[in-house]
Amino acid sequence: MTRELRLSAYQSALRDRMLDAPEVPAPEPWRKVAGTCVAVGGLLGIGFAAHPEDGRDLVMVVSSAGHGLLDATTGEKIARDRDPDDEGATPDGTDDLTCPGLGPVTGTRVRIAGLYGGGLHSGTDDGWGVEVISPDWPLDRVLLSHHDGMPHRGPHGEKWWHVLHAYYSEFRAAGFSPSGRTLAVATSSDVTLWTRP
Repeated sequence: MTRELRLSAYQSALRDRMLDAPEVPAPEPWRKVAGTCVAVGGLLGIGFAAHPEDGRDLVMVVSSAGHGLLDATTGEKIARDRDPDDEGATPDGTDDLTCPGLGPVTGTRVRIAGLYGGGLHSGTDDGWGVEVISPDWPLDRVLLSHHDGMPHRGPHGEKWWHVLHAYYSEFRAAGFSPSGRTLAVATSSDVTLWTRP
C-alpha cells in the first residue's frame, strides 16, 4: 500500500519559503575563504583541529585520494598524505570516527564527520547556528542563522541566510569549528569555508 505524503498548510508554506529563498553571501563578520570553494574529489568527510602554535583553525579533509590539511583562514593546503596507512586511514575503520592527524597535528587523531556519520558543531557560543534542510530532496541547502533566526522566524537576509545550495554534489557535512571562528560545508566534491575574526 502506497501512502501519499500530505503536508499541513504550515509545512507547505514553510517548504515554499525555503524553496523561494535565494542563495546569498553570509553576512558580516563572515567572509568566504579563498573566494569560492576548495575542490576535493571523492571527499568522504572533514574535521577540525587547532594549530598547536597559534590555535588557528585547521580543516582536515579525508577523501578517496588521501588526507589533506587546510588552513581555515586562507584555504591553503598545508599538508597532504596521498597514501595514509590502511589501519584507521578512514573514519569507518575506527570506533570513534577519527583519522590520524598530519602536518602540524601529527600524533593526534581528528574526528571526521561525513559519509560515515559523525557531526560538526551546529552552533557557536555567541548565537550563530547552521541547519541543513532538503525542501527539494535529495538536494540540500545550508542555512546560517543568528540569534534564534531559524527559517520559521524572521525574514531571510536579516536573521537567516541561505548560504549554500548543494545541487551539484552529495552533501557530506556542515558545521562550525570548536572555536566558532570557521563554518565549513563539505560535499562529495569540495569544501566551502567561511571565517570570521
